[in-house]
Amino acid sequence: MIIGVPKEIKEEEYRVAITPAGVRSFVESGHKVIIEKTAGVGSYITAREYKEAGANIAANIANVYKRADMILKVKEPLPPEYDLIREGQLLFTYLHLAANEKLTRHLMKSGSTCIAYETVTRSDGHLPLLRPMSEVAGKMAVQVGCQFLEKRKGGRGILISGVPGVPPGDVVIIGGGVVGLSAAQLAVGLGAQVAILDVSTKVLRHVDENMHGRVITIKSTPQSVESAVKYADLVVGAVLVTGAKAPKVVTRRMIKEMKPGSVIVDVAIDQGGCIETSKLTTHSHPTFTYNDVVHYCVGNMPGAVPRTSTLALTNETLPYALELANKGFIDAVKGNEGLANGVNIHDGKCVHQGVAEAFKLKLSEIF
Repeated sequence: MIIGVPKEIKEEEYRVAITPAGVRSFVESGHKVIIEKTAGVGSYITAREYKEAGANIAANIANVYKRADMILKVKEPLPPEYDLIREGQLLFTYLHLAANEKLTRHLMKSGSTCIAYETVTRSDGHLPLLRPMSEVAGKMAVQVGCQFLEKRKGGRGILISGVPGVPPGDVVIIGGGVVGLSAAQLAVGLGAQVAILDVSTKVLRHVDENMHGRVITIKSTPQSVESAVKYADLVVGAVLVTGAKAPKVVTRRMIKEMKPGSVIVDVAIDQGGCIETSKLTTHSHPTFTYNDVVHYCVGNMPGAVPRTSTLALTNETLPYALELANKGFIDAVKGNEGLANGVNIHDGKCVHQGVAEAFKLKLSEIF
């Protein structure tokens, strides 16, 4: 199989979908890798390193798409890439289709087979390809939240740790999954007062056990969310419904009750956001203010720390990509139910329930 790796074209996205070690693994398995010349620059991986590992270097993105049987990416294709995707081609990347109807319909029209990192599952229901980036995003949510709490950034002028004689800041995390737990770990480490809300008592018990009672766990209801965000200095939106659009847990009315200069980091923005007032932002223009509350809603947060993110992501994606290359799509998904759960689009059909429900599409079977 020919594996193609283009340079990411999303604004300020510096991750890359393969490392030289990954190239070597494909080559040693009898496959061919074509990588765009500058694909790894943002993660400080040179074309020379890829070439020494056995890759063929392509001068431009069109050449990669034209020659590859399987495209490996980090982020979803953008409009300039739409017409490069062809019938029968495999696309393996983060897609977040439930928040992007235009992309969904184009991929269906293309006749390609599209596998989303974020809906690949393990036997225990966990999301192995979402986890590493969720860990990065969770920790970054607190890091950037602290930054935008500074007065010069529009915040309340809060030092999240406090100092002797002055209490720490209040961090409220909505969602106790990987993002939420990662955010809590960093926030607690900085000395903040931390509360996590989740609809699942089982999840809250897991959080309590992991954090050894150092965070307040609260059953999530509209009333408890409203009460929590009202006193928060920093709110982290970490709600996830696998493959589906995120529910709006924090309403516009709740935002109006928040403290002026408080900060919201909506990590769920890739799936449409869990804050009603959220709208997608970028690393170059990361925030906006609504009702004196600073909103940070960058859709590719881990792209700001590409070296760490690339290594963490490719550690997890490579075994699945090798399985697809070694066995071919049909045998790979027939033999791996978790990988089959990652298939969102196949042969012009929507085969993922969350995406189908988001846009009222007919839900089809893969085979």
